[in-house]
Amino acid sequence: MSLPGFSRLYEIADQRQERTAVVAAGGDDRTVLEALSLASQRGWVSPVVTGNRAEIERLAGELAIDLSPFTLLESDDPAGVAVAEVKAGRAALLMKGQIATPALMKAVLSRETGLRTAKVIGQVVLMEIPRDERRFLLTDTGITIQPTLAQKRDLLESLVTVATALQDPAAEPKLPAIAVMAASEKATEAMPDTLEAAELQQLYERGEITGCRVQGPLSFDLAYARDAGEKKRLDGAVIGAADAMLFPSLQAANLTVKAIMYTADCQFGGLLVGTSAPVVFMSRADSTATRLNSLAFTLQYLRSRPQG
Repeated sequence: MSLPGFSRLYEIADQRQERTAVVAAGGDDRTVLEALSLASQRGWVSPVVTGNRAEIERLAGELAIDLSPFTLLESDDPAGVAVAEVKAGRAALLMKGQIATPALMKAVLSRETGLRTAKVIGQVVLMEIPRDERRFLLTDTGITIQPTLAQKRDLLESLVTVATALQDPAAEPKLPAIAVMAASEKATEAMPDTLEAAELQQLYERGEITGCRVQGPLSFDLAYARDAGEKKRLDGAVIGAADAMLFPSLQAANLTVKAIMYTADCQFGGLLVGTSAPVVFMSRADSTATRLNSLAFTLQYLRSRPQG
C-alpha cells in the first residue's frame, strides 16, 4: 500500500466541512499556539488550551496570535483539565503541549478519569522521506519501554489500524506490510527479540494475525531498501516495502526515529494509539511544522479509524 504524504493529509484536512475540537495540555508555548492558530485558520480545529491564562495571553501577544478562536482554561493541572475535556466529549482530540510526558500520561492513565482502554498505549510516528518517495510508520517510539510479546502483538495490530485508516479510499486497497524489527534478520537465542519477531511472523502465517503482511526479524536496511534484500539474497513481501515498523523496545525505536529526524531531509508527525481518544503526541522540542503535521495525521486517523 502507499501511505499519504503530509501534503496530501493537509489537502484532506482542508476539505473537511466540520472543525474538530482539540484541547492542548499546556498552552504556554510558541509552537503550540502557532500550530493551533494555523490549524484554526485552515478550518481544521476549534482550539482549546489549558494552563496559565496570563502566560498564554502574554505569549500570544508577543507572537501576534489572535486568541479569539481559542478557548482558554485556567488551571494549575493542565493535563488533568485537558483529559477531562476529552472524557466529557467536549473535545475529540487531546494534544500534548508544553508539558512533560510523565505528567500527561499520569492524567491519561488514571483509571477513574483517564483515557485508558484494554489496548497497549504506544506512540506511532509517520515518517516521510521525499528523496526516496517513502512514507512509513514506526512504533513504539515513546511510551512502552520493553514490550512483551503480547504487547508487541497489540502494538502491531494498532499499526495495522493506523495504516489502514490512512489509506486513500480512492486508491486500490492493499494490505499494509509490517516489518518486525531487530538488529539481525536471523533468529538466534543470543538476541531474544529476534525470536519474538519470528514468532509474530509465525502467528501471521498461521492466520492468527490478519489484515496485513508480517515479516521478521528484519533489520532496518532490509525493511527500507529492496536492494539490501537483493545483496543479502533474501526475499519477502515486506523487504524493501515496509509500510510500518514494529521495534523491539522504546530505546531502539526512539534512537532510530530521532536519528532520522535530525539527519535526514524528512517530515514527521506522531500520535498515541491505545487510548479511548487519539492523542496528538510529539516532543516539546519539535517545531510548529511538526505539530501541524501531527494534527493533520491524527485528524485523518480520527476520521477513518474503526469505532468502538
